[in-house]
Amino acid sequence: MNLEILTPEKKIFSADVYGVQLPGITGSFEVLDKHAPLVSALNSGRLKILKDKNHHLAHFDVQSGFVEVINNKVAVLVEGAVEAEGK
Repeated sequence: MNLEILTPEKKIFSADVYGVQLPGITGSFEVLDKHAPLVSALNSGRLKILKDKNHHLAHFDVQSGFVEVINNKVAVLVEGAVEAEGK
């Protein structure tokens, strides 16, 4: 699936990925390939991009925003995001 992370200033990330873990307003959740259409609000927190079932590709600390999932494309729209190290 294609994942894009966007802030008001610029595109932070864009690539085909296995999945993404997101900080939802009621707890974290995961979106994988061929997920049903979805729009959800996001809290500030850690976003994890999954390279495959067992490995993370990257981590971002994001500010609040929204995510939209449609036609195997995931658009994460947040106030700000910085790449983070480690788990």
